[in-house]
Amino acid sequence: MISVRRGTVIEVLAKRTGLTEVEVELEGDVFAALNYDDLTGDIRAGDEVLLNTTALELELGTGGKHIVLWNLRHGEISSPQPGHIMKLRYTPLQIKCLSVEEQESPHHQMLQEKPDLQGMPVIVGTLHSQLPAVALTIKKVSPETKIAYIMTDGGALPLAFSNLVHELKGRGAIDITITVGHAFGGDLEAVNVYSGLMAVKVVAHADVALVVMGPGIVGTDTSLGFSGVEQGGIINAVGVLKGTPIAIPRVSFKDKRPRHRGVSHHTLTALSLTALVPCIIPIPRMPDEKMNTVLRQLREGGVAAKHQIEVIDNDVTLGVLEDSGLEITTMGRTVCEDPEFFQTAGTSGLYAVKILRELAT
Repeated sequence: MISVRRGTVIEVLAKRTGLTEVEVELEGDVFAALNYDDLTGDIRAGDEVLLNTTALELELGTGGKHIVLWNLRHGEISSPQPGHIMKLRYTPLQIKCLSVEEQESPHHQMLQEKPDLQGMPVIVGTLHSQLPAVALTIKKVSPETKIAYIMTDGGALPLAFSNLVHELKGRGAIDITITVGHAFGGDLEAVNVYSGLMAVKVVAHADVALVVMGPGIVGTDTSLGFSGVEQGGIINAVGVLKGTPIAIPRVSFKDKRPRHRGVSHHTLTALSLTALVPCIIPIPRMPDEKMNTVLRQLREGGVAAKHQIEVIDNDVTLGVLEDSGLEITTMGRTVCEDPEFFQTAGTSGLYAVKILRELAT
């Protein structure tokens, strides 16, 4: 069951497209809470609200704020949105949207054509914090490249939850967003990652797709119990659709957990077990000891035998992240504290640009 409490909005703290952050009084204490405007309408000081308090009670890092479940001021409301496709299906908050594939969509006929990504590079990650390193690196070396971000439903479901997407899209580092599965709130909605990928090609006319879940990966310290295992299935989808799959390996030398040190066990599992289609794995050149560790883990983990490892010099990513002024962390660690994580993510962007230039010749 969910935990529900009744509170009163004291103040609106911040507002952006689809999301309002408020301060609420709850049982004599004051807390921050999030209101998804597309789900529960607008919100203002003085409103009495029902709050989902489950995440804060669990002390979750990414989701540690109350969520407005209902604004009692609104009473009964009707959705004005077009479309017939339901997301969050058969839950109390199921919502309708106009998916890019459905018959009412102006893009329906385009997606009836034979699916073919024509070699388009598709970068597949596992952590939302990999997103800015890839997007900003691509735009630094190839400003004209049009980037589509596909957000899967492996983490947060509302796109509006991501401050990174808000910032990157606002400065033109991401050109268009597509939410697939039960994720919602993108410029385009798609039923699954296959049709989402084709929408990148034939609807958005983007040059490269970046596929990664929203904030809040799920993990259990078991070999298969993590939502990042989707990386393998997405790579398979890219291969089936005749794209060029590029996998971002999760690499860190600052993670205190042995299973995530060097190459994370998430990467080793997804790429050795669930990715059936060969992909490209770009690795930044590192000092010898770290380089040898990464290559050994990929070899011993059964990844190197299945996929193409490319070691690339990357002197772009760390500088562009520093210059961006964005507050970027992964598992609470900054770019300076965990440079290999971000540099590895950005290296996939360099390789994608290399492919685009080859396709153009």
